[in-house]
Amino acid sequence: MHKEILVIDDNPDIRSLVSNILKEQNYEVRTAANYDQAVFEINKKLPDLAIIDIKLDKTDKDGIDLLKLVTKKDKLTPVIMISGHATVQIAVEATRLGAYEFIEKPFTKEKILNYVNRALESSKLKKEKDIIENKLFHSFELIGKSTSVIKVKKIIEKLSTSESRVLIYGPTGTGKELVARKIHKNSSRAKEPFIIINAALLKESTYEKELFGEEFDDGNISFGALERANKGTLLIDEVSEIPFETQANVLRVLIDQKFKRLNGSKDINVNIRLISSTSKDLSELVKINKFREDLYHRLNVMPIELTSLSSRTEDIPLLIEYFKEKLSEINGVQQPKIDIKNDNLYTYNWPGNVRELRNLVERITILSANESQSKINKIIEDILNPASTFSNKDLLEKSFTSPLKEARKHFEKEYLITQLKKNHGNISKTADFIGMERSALHRKLKELGIKGIN
Repeated sequence: MHKEILVIDDNPDIRSLVSNILKEQNYEVRTAANYDQAVFEINKKLPDLAIIDIKLDKTDKDGIDLLKLVTKKDKLTPVIMISGHATVQIAVEATRLGAYEFIEKPFTKEKILNYVNRALESSKLKKEKDIIENKLFHSFELIGKSTSVIKVKKIIEKLSTSESRVLIYGPTGTGKELVARKIHKNSSRAKEPFIIINAALLKESTYEKELFGEEFDDGNISFGALERANKGTLLIDEVSEIPFETQANVLRVLIDQKFKRLNGSKDINVNIRLISSTSKDLSELVKINKFREDLYHRLNVMPIELTSLSSRTEDIPLLIEYFKEKLSEINGVQQPKIDIKNDNLYTYNWPGNVRELRNLVERITILSANESQSKINKIIEDILNPASTFSNKDLLEKSFTSPLKEARKHFEKEYLITQLKKNHGNISKTADFIGMERSALHRKLKELGIKGIN
């Protein structure tokens, strides 16, 4: 089916010129000559893309108002603004409100087609991304019958009518982002943006830019996470990693609900709900002056604790059955024969928690769905009990005769060394295999004194 484009311009020559250019490329074209016609066409059916002139026939309404109307109906519908006499401020405002591009008249055939093709391709990628995210998060539920999971579900339900800031804490892989998405989805902000910034993955020099955005001498603007999350929800993942100096600026935004972009002079007002998550104990970081106490209390209005999978093993059978069904549906394969009574599933420590369990089920679903029950049991044993393949007997004996804390450290070190060797020292592949975040694995390797392995 050909893409449909709506061309809105009160100049009949421009409407005709743009329409003919687009029709030559087999696009379907609708046109509107004034504001009222444009509103009628937009309400009748949203196009795949809109080309809108900024100055129209109504003095009180213009192309910017039409841009707002289109983005309100569907923020993924790309809009290209055109004008022969707009100021830089208007162009910047149009971009801030969601316009894909701003083009000055006169323009060439090549230029308009280039922007149209790029806008449609960008829209396609964003929609595909939304579909993937929907499969990965929105369709997934918080599964479990344990006391801790039931408690979290009740808190999420209560938060649906609240605007309180939330701090989600728990080990890596326990589902902190999933909980944050559920809170957003159940709130009055559900149709507004949900933006994530992972503080553990940013360079120290880029925190301010990523949060607040930046203005450049040529008039261009880089929008930060705070501005992109306006009216919606911002999740700051691993909030403990924000530099101490930047924490003061975050605190000021929470107090004033406004900020300035880097190199900017104008206050940007925002209305966001802030959710933070951490795998560290922020209260302990406060005690050693690694995290601001005033910011901690601002973030920790409604705390939610996610416990490790090894502390709620009664949820493992439910999670396996759930992931089997969901992942086989997503990957288009039959469900694997996983024995939920397999002892290995309950004696294993699950350092990567629910994410690691899900990764295990996904690997079996994709690679071993047609294998027999016994074969899959062997695969699970090999993955979850790598100690059985270790050749260093002295180390194992030392582990078995040491206090629990020391034995665990010996095991973790040997386990991680083995996995790194299997993946030729590739941190990303190792983290993905064992179900840990890359940043968390880096911290664990440093803690255990494990250096580069090839």
